[in-house]
Amino acid sequence: MTITSPPGQEASPLATPKPAKQNGGGFLRYLITRFLLIIPTVFILITVVFFLMRVTGDPITAAMGGRLTPDQLAQRIHEAGYDRPILIQYLEYLGQVFTGDLGRTLSDNRAVTEVLTTYGAATVELAINAVLVALIVGIPLGLVAAKFRDRYPDAILRILAILSYATPVFFAGLLLKLVFGVWLGWLPISGRADWQTELALTGLQSPSGIYWLDALRSGNMEAFWNVTEHAILPALALGLLTGGVFLRLVRTNAIGTLGREYVEAGRSRGVSEFRLTTKHAYRPALIPIITVMGLQIAMLLGGAVLTETTFEWAGLGFKLAEYLTARDFVAVQGIVVLLAIIVAITNFIVDVLAALIDPRVRY
Repeated sequence: MTITSPPGQEASPLATPKPAKQNGGGFLRYLITRFLLIIPTVFILITVVFFLMRVTGDPITAAMGGRLTPDQLAQRIHEAGYDRPILIQYLEYLGQVFTGDLGRTLSDNRAVTEVLTTYGAATVELAINAVLVALIVGIPLGLVAAKFRDRYPDAILRILAILSYATPVFFAGLLLKLVFGVWLGWLPISGRADWQTELALTGLQSPSGIYWLDALRSGNMEAFWNVTEHAILPALALGLLTGGVFLRLVRTNAIGTLGREYVEAGRSRGVSEFRLTTKHAYRPALIPIITVMGLQIAMLLGGAVLTETTFEWAGLGFKLAEYLTARDFVAVQGIVVLLAIIVAITNFIVDVLAALIDPRVRY
């Protein structure tokens, strides 16, 4: 059959279809949308925290009631503005938050922002260490469990995973301290470093507050190993909690991937099981970990309160426990707001990483 062209046009020997135009703005729209969602999320969190802190009354009465005379208490409440309508206090607090002013603590009269900058780096350091432990434990062991599905290694690893995330953080911390610190004497059981190391690291010019990073920057390997020794037990206590979750996620997704047609085709061509597991099943198994990382960061920050208290790790969780004991709700409010903002930003970063790995997430 002869194909004729319309009048005035030359017939082409072979018409090639134009490539479909890719939606290059899809990722950008997704990025902007997720970023803008941070604003209402943080606003709601700040609002909830503010009104929950006011359920028990004004912070002055909560912190100093019984230690001041009624007249002194009333004067302090008036000076702080807590006798005004709650809506006026809320609007004023919002204005302070957006200008970076979170108030002053009642128990030690420090700026809340100073507390956050002083102790925040320690919590960040603990969270980084715990995430490293979770990834090192969860990903390889999850692949091993998938490789030996429904056999003894798989059964043992699944039991260990359940125990790791079902055991309370404080109990795991006490058990690790008892075994490795008291009975065996291998590792220190409290603090972030020896006092000599802390003095050397805090005396550096423009320290980051993350001790192992400061030790590497200064080239002080003795301080680095001392910091590492102190960080092992807290990181294990907190990281194993998330490591068990990662192990089960990687196992489930790796099993699904190893049953795909392209993996079976690789087997038929003689590709080794080790290569199939580590190359073909590895990346798809990471997608759920990236997806749930935001939720796990929130869990890590919650567990950091108990972990820091158990190991006397001077971070925000440790200070939060102290301020709760002192009923210093101004300080508690500031710390909780910061942790909420960190969780919101972390979730945004996780969403971006998930979209980069799996483009289907964008649509």
